[in-house]
Amino acid sequence: MSVHQQSVRDALYETPGSGARKAIAIVTGLSIIALAGVLLYIGKVFYDNGQFDAKYWSFFTKYTTWRFLGQGLIGTLEAAALSGITAFIIGFVLMSARICHYKVMQMVSVAIIEFTRGVPTLLLIYFFFLIVPQLGINLPSIWRIALPVAISAGGVVAEVLRSGVNAVPKGQREAALSIGMGEVKTFVKIIFPQAMQYIIPALIAEMVIVVKDTTFAYVVNFPDLMQDAKVLLSNYDALLSVYLVVAVIYILINYLINKVSVVVARRMQTTPATR
Repeated sequence: MSVHQQSVRDALYETPGSGARKAIAIVTGLSIIALAGVLLYIGKVFYDNGQFDAKYWSFFTKYTTWRFLGQGLIGTLEAAALSGITAFIIGFVLMSARICHYKVMQMVSVAIIEFTRGVPTLLLIYFFFLIVPQLGINLPSIWRIALPVAISAGGVVAEVLRSGVNAVPKGQREAALSIGMGEVKTFVKIIFPQAMQYIIPALIAEMVIVVKDTTFAYVVNFPDLMQDAKVLLSNYDALLSVYLVVAVIYILINYLINKVSVVVARRMQTTPATR
């Protein structure tokens, strides 16, 4: 295993010499010093403005504060899960249309994919929040955030799925057709399961973007983590402490998602396709 990993690394990167290693060490050290200086300066500015006073931090010692943030975290996870599932469904439909044999469906799929990838998520959220209700469609607040986020991610998911399907050797499809399996059955039973082994880590990593996009839920007044953070901010006027704690929570969520992606990637590399 170590030989394989070394060969991949050597194929991608040239091994630095002694001079290059010294230069990297010097640049790294200077960067750390510069970053520490910037952080110290920012901390001094906050200190001079009284942001480290106990009144801005003491409410985090209360159980009610963490329960309130926990409720918002549950809302964030619910919106992210709903967005992720919906994005996968949208992506699968768009991918299926793009790889089909009908040119019209391919062109429509490409147009939708490029549209969803090009339009900002916030613009889609405003559309569902301001325009859709005028059409007589009143969606629950969770769907007002989940649908635009899912549509925005759906184009990316479609391309990820398509890349996975294209990564499956064409001989798999030809062998299945040669024994009498139809196109649909071949895709469902042979091609797509193998494609998922290539792209599951990428799909999990896409959830990081979905989670971050759900921070726009305050626009539709959905009670997520950011919305609850704004409530705490208005009650305690604690800008630094509230946003710092919430940022740490989001970092931990995305870190866990990334760790899951790494674990799944390793399992996929050691799991045979026929399993």
